[in-house]
Amino acid sequence: MAKEDRGFASMDRAKQREIASKGGKAAHQKGTAHEWTSDEARDAGRKGGLASHKRRREQMAAGSGMGEMSESEGSGDNPVSFDRSSETQTTGE
Repeated sequence: MAKEDRGFASMDRAKQREIASKGGKAAHQKGTAHEWTSDEARDAGRKGGLASHKRRREQMAAGSGMGEMSESEGSGDNPVSFDRSSETQTTGE
């Protein structure tokens, strides 16, 4: 049996859902399942949004906007281009 043919992730989605459903029902019966209040869910969503947009917020707070890149963004095979169409061009006359 190949390694990729083992485990929960390799199962059919319907089978995964069936097994997960059984686990959820068992946890609720046992009383160990967590049921989110609307306040808890709101706080969790807010924290997730803050964490996922942290770098962008830090760049905006520093005033760099999109003009500067971190080292990891500048390296790699994808060239970065900036729209310079609004800049004044001189011809050297």
